[in-house]
Amino acid sequence: MRKLSLKELNRLSNKEFKSKEKHPIVIILDNVRSALNVGSAFRTADAFALEHIFLCGITAKPPHREILKTAIGASQTVDWTYYENVLEAVKDCKAKGYEILGAEQTDKSTLLQDYKLDKEKKYAIVMGNEVKGISDEILPYLDTCLEIPQFGTKHSLNVSVATGIIVWDIFSKLKY
Repeated sequence: MRKLSLKELNRLSNKEFKSKEKHPIVIILDNVRSALNVGSAFRTADAFALEHIFLCGITAKPPHREILKTAIGASQTVDWTYYENVLEAVKDCKAKGYEILGAEQTDKSTLLQDYKLDKEKKYAIVMGNEVKGISDEILPYLDTCLEIPQFGTKHSLNVSVATGIIVWDIFSKLKY
């Protein structure tokens, strides 16, 4: 066994990535306070060739030093839009036919592994603030709340970790 070289990884150039067909998934960051988490979301979106990221409220926007630190260039490849209010981003995605999925623990959450998706639909994944979670005002607009099962004492995950888990799960259900 040996590690692959950068050349063997066949990485796309920024131009090639921009013109590549994207997977029908977007991320909506709802008042995410850590720019490091934002940068990680960009990197995840790049890794899975997602369509777009929506940055809402207090969520930091590129170019920001901490976004650049964790995104490692993905903020240059992934398309993004800023909305002052997350509700407007959610309404816009809904109007464009996206199924709106919130990552939140609610009385009506669906465990991530139990969620059945329709491969013909597009998906918008809303990730909330590190302390307060998803904004209450958008809960009525969510088609589904997804909950990542947890078995420890904290019952919460870092936004960047939760984003990666949910994106992988949705991506794998769409592709396989």
